[in-house]
Amino acid sequence: MGDGNIGEGQKASDGETPSELILVARKACFGLPTACPTCLPVYLYLRLANVSFQLHYDRFNPDSDHVPYVEFGDYAALNNENGGVIEKLKEDEIVDLDSKLQNQSMPDWCSTKAMISTWLEDAATYELWIASDGSAANEIYFSDLPWPIRKALHWNQRRVVRNKFELTYSHSLEKEKEIYRKAGAAYDALSLRLGDQRFFFENRPTSLDALFLGHALFVLQTSDDNWELRKLLTKHENLIKYADNLKHEFLDTSLSSSVPRSPLDPSVSSTPRGWSSDRSSHKPKPKREKTDEEKTFRRKAKYFIATQLISVLVFLTVMGGSENGDLDMDDDEDWNE
Repeated sequence: MGDGNIGEGQKASDGETPSELILVARKACFGLPTACPTCLPVYLYLRLANVSFQLHYDRFNPDSDHVPYVEFGDYAALNNENGGVIEKLKEDEIVDLDSKLQNQSMPDWCSTKAMISTWLEDAATYELWIASDGSAANEIYFSDLPWPIRKALHWNQRRVVRNKFELTYSHSLEKEKEIYRKAGAAYDALSLRLGDQRFFFENRPTSLDALFLGHALFVLQTSDDNWELRKLLTKHENLIKYADNLKHEFLDTSLSSSVPRSPLDPSVSSTPRGWSSDRSSHKPKPKREKTDEEKTFRRKAKYFIATQLISVLVFLTVMGGSENGDLDMDDDEDWNE
């Protein structure tokens, strides 16, 4: 991932590399070193800058808005501060890919970057949490958690996203059309801007490339053919070629190749390893009568899990009920019908 050290008090930009930089992101899945749509652009930003860094995973704070974050000694750049990790790294001159952009490029560059950060980010959020079946979100954020917690947190995040977009039954279809219309316009503009270039501006990588490449790889790797955003993106051959070329050049294959393939991939068998699909060749072992102690333990375990679920749901209801009384948990099944 690049090499080179900087001494105490020094900072890195345009290829200089901190020796102890650590990126904390959400876990790897879907063939990506991190499939979180917020974490992946930060990972790619550091890769495009040729910065040496360690990648650590935070698996147990799926609803925390400070992830991703970068640590460098006593320094930390958090996602929920100062416009996000990338902007914080630039502001503090730790890693700055944009410092050498020419002045005449800045107006177009800023407007293009803003389009990615708003229209495309909103579309990806809507697709992940509202329009899709939720399986990708569960795999990215919640699959390491117990089922009651996973279910409650997923429901709560859907509620947060609905509130963000001010979705109600009376105008949800109009809002969806607006989101996809803006995403389609953004892809059209980006395709025209890119042409047959390797990067979007001045034939060199910038934070804009990290943002769009992260978005494109997220859509292409985590979605299935039913995602509207995937359909819009794949209309543009040059954007797909751009993402594919940079993926092979800048993604760490030693990480992504060791990641389990997506459960949505039809080529992945659902049969567990070590278990033949021909079950007739396995004779079941005779069941052993459970002792009274085992029966009591299993009964108490079930009560404990049920109590956990009820506690989480009551907490989320009390904390979030006042934000939007029109949206409740039972509405999830019929929202997209």
